[in-house]
Amino acid sequence: MAEFIRARSSAQKEQRMHEIKNAANDLFHERRYHEITLKAIAEKLGWSHAALYKYVTTKEDIFLELCADARADYVASLLAAYPAGCSYSPSVLAEVWTEQLNSHRDYLAYSDLLFSIIETNVSPERLAVFKRSYFSDMDRLAQRFVENGVIDAANADRLFNAVLFHAASLNGWCSENELVAQAMEIAGLENRAPDFKREMRDFIGMCLHHYAPEEKAGTDRE
Repeated sequence: MAEFIRARSSAQKEQRMHEIKNAANDLFHERRYHEITLKAIAEKLGWSHAALYKYVTTKEDIFLELCADARADYVASLLAAYPAGCSYSPSVLAEVWTEQLNSHRDYLAYSDLLFSIIETNVSPERLAVFKRSYFSDMDRLAQRFVENGVIDAANADRLFNAVLFHAASLNGWCSENELVAQAMEIAGLENRAPDFKREMRDFIGMCLHHYAPEEKAGTDRE
């Protein structure tokens, strides 16, 4: 086991958390979520369990931060792909938005666990930090979409929630799962998972039309 030296400075602590998140993320792609434990994460790092406890008390502490990091990357990418003053038609915006979601499937995977699992096993203080950053990011997206004339401010949260919840659920359905594949084979059923990109493109287009400002509803500006 590698020698563990406890971080002293803020920069060192940040580096330790970076290492912890990388280890947890690697395990997330190797195992089912319920198979990931703090012990497994410590072993991945080459640390003792006690050393890991100096930084986190539950694995959800780590995955909450991973979700926050993934969300920040997704929001930054979407804002870059949909700049201020852009006049994409709803159909083009749906295509652009879908590409961003498809490029950030880890965020969707974390979000699928967020409300029912991750948020149920973290401290109120950690969750408060997460919630502040979440709503700050949503406000940034809302401002961009409102300023570009796509939606009214009153409908912003409804639009983003609808898209995120559908995308997270659909991502789980479309993701490869050996257990599901075996069950479908035993049941004699064909794989009916939809095409993620096509389904999200159609769904986002529908939502953009539904939540469009009244004077623009039903239009598809080029």
